[in-house]
This record gives sequence, C-alpha cells and structure tokens, in this order.
Amino acid sequence: MRHDWLPDRHLGVAATLAHAEELIGQVSALLFAYQTQPEGIFGLVEVPTTAAFSCTVVGRVAPIPRKVPLLVADALVTLRAALEHTLFAEAEFLDGAPLDAKAAKLVEVPASDTWEKFEDWKKKRARNGPPSLRGRGELARRLEALQPFHRRMEPQSHPLARLVLHTNHAKHRMPAITAVRLAVMYEDDRMPRSIRDLAPRPEEPLRVGEVIAQTPIGTKVPVTLFPTVGINRPGTDQWPVLIQELEEIAHWVRTQAVPRLITGTEPPEPGLPTRYEISVGHEDERQAMSVGSTTSAGERHKKALAAASARGDLAEMISMIDGSPSEPQIVRWLAQLNDEEVLEQMSRLRMAFDYDPEVERHNLEVLKGCRDAALRFGDSDGPHEK
Repeated sequence: MRHDWLPDRHLGVAATLAHAEELIGQVSALLFAYQTQPEGIFGLVEVPTTAAFSCTVVGRVAPIPRKVPLLVADALVTLRAALEHTLFAEAEFLDGAPLDAKAAKLVEVPASDTWEKFEDWKKKRARNGPPSLRGRGELARRLEALQPFHRRMEPQSHPLARLVLHTNHAKHRMPAITAVRLAVMYEDDRMPRSIRDLAPRPEEPLRVGEVIAQTPIGTKVPVTLFPTVGINRPGTDQWPVLIQELEEIAHWVRTQAVPRLITGTEPPEPGLPTRYEISVGHEDERQAMSVGSTTSAGERHKKALAAASARGDLAEMISMIDGSPSEPQIVRWLAQLNDEEVLEQMSRLRMAFDYDPEVERHNLEVLKGCRDAALRFGDSDGPHEK
C-alpha cells in the first residue's frame, strides 16, 4: 500500500524516522551483546553476616559500553527533529510563504503539562509567530491535541513529555545515564503464575555491594533473576527499561504525532514504516516506503532476548531426555533455527505450577520431538566431537 496521505513536502520525515529506527537498532545490537555475554552482566557473592545467616551480595556489574548512551541521545534527538521538521514544513505550507527569521525561531513543539502553560506558549507567538500557530490557528489546534496535559494522570509520563525531557537534557549535559537494573526476581519454587503477581522491585541501578537476599548458612535457594538495562529520566529517580523507553517514544512519534501534525485528523492508513532503505537513492520513494518494515527495533530486541534465553533452557531440558545427542550438538541444532522457530518450540511446552501428570507427559513428548530433530540434524551435519 502506498502512502498517498503523505504530501511530497513531508517525504523527508519518513526517512528521518527510519534513521531514528536504525539508531535504536544499533542500541539494540549493543544491548543484546551486552546482556547475553557468557559471564553475565553482574556477579553475586555470598557473605556471612552472622553465625546463622549469609547475604547474597552483588560482587560486580559489567560496564555498559559508552556508545549506548551516545546512540540513545542521537535517536531521541532525531525523533524530536522529526516533529520539529514536520511542524516547520507544515507552517510554511499552511501560511503560504517561507517563514521569516523571527517566525522561524518560534516554531517548536512544546510539551505542556497544563492547559494554562500551553496558552502561555501560544501568547508568546501572538505577534511574531507563524499565523497558523497563533490563537486558534490550525497548527496550534493540532499541537494542542498532542499535549501531555490531556493525560490527567501523570502527564509527565506522556511520550512527548519524556521526549522533551530527555532531549533538553542531552543538549546541555552529558548523554543519557544508563545502568543495570534487576527488573524481576523470584525463588524457583515460588514461580509466579503471572508477572503481575510479582512484587515490584525498586526502580534503581544495581550497585556493587547491594544485598539482594539473605538465607540461613548452608541453605541454597534457587532464584531466577531478570536483569535489564535502564535509563534515568533526567531530574527524577525513575529508571525505566531503556529499550522500552525508546520504543514507546518512537512508536508515539511515528504512529500519532507525525501523522496528526500532517493531517490534523486520526492517523490514516497505511501507517509509516518503522524503517525502509535510506542508504540508497530512490526514483520512487513511496514504493520504497511501501516495502519497508513494520517491525520495530524494540520488538526485534525483545524477541532476540527471549530466543537466546529459550535456546539455553531448551538445550538443558533436551539433554536430560534419554537417547539425546551431546549438548554441543543440541546447541548447534538450536543455533541454526531462527528466533521465531526457537520460540515456537518453546511455546509448545506447557507451564506447570503444580505436578500435573498430563502436562508432564505432554512436555516429554515435545522434548522427545526436539531430541529427534537434533539427532537428524547431527546425522546431516556430519560427525562432531563429543
């Protein structure tokens, strides 16, 4: 489907959004390598505290590559540029002439958490601003519909508010601050039925020396930990998941803000692609956009991490089945499956919160099928050392 709703004057914004997506993709690639490093992104040590108890303490946290926050800042600035460029081009179109120097300086996308602040913003454009941004001008109307104050509960969490907060900080200070967070933690014998059943953990960086558990000496309690990488929202003590913060802001800019600024209506179909080929020139830009991707870097990142975890879990479970090949051969079989295929294999296993013979039999049959596939792969792959 072609994007006939997108005027020629705004074709460039699709490329800007694709560039932002490429930057987020680079962030994702660095984070994936960081989060899947063999030695893990943090280490734990047991420290006796009394004659009866010991503490599990964070002994090390792997340093996050410096390039991650630099790329994050680049991506967020590019997303804000997409909004500003769209607004500028639309102001010149609606007002029928190039903007003079005074008017051009007053073209910006505000993030007002109250209606009064937005009215003050408009008043400052009453004399020299573009006509479409004054009073009840068409662009002023479109901008008002995007403002954070429409979110009555926590307007500061609105995507536009977050975008402006991050980019204002990046312009004047060091790039975004990132850190490892422990998003989820639970004892294996108390596995929750749903993520919603877990008590929320503090939204703060994981630090060397931090105590995460206390147990009687000599007692081992298997625990599942889900670390992630967070980003600090400037001026707050909030550390949301980095890739999710980028994903939510980019999705809003692409699917809501840009289309509404251009059309003044509900976002039309088809939506803008997350990315398309922008490293070569196109005789027909719309055709290139129509075959672009609709899957975001954030979605690919989540799937890649889930598949990496599933590969490890499946390799361990399959190796425990009678007649299984060596674990290295199972790992090689899993490695040649794409992420979707690995996740499909994992999805066939049923979760059991209590012992259920039917579930156990089902899962055994699924794992036997995986074992047989790994054996066939080994036969076709040639001999390997065990």
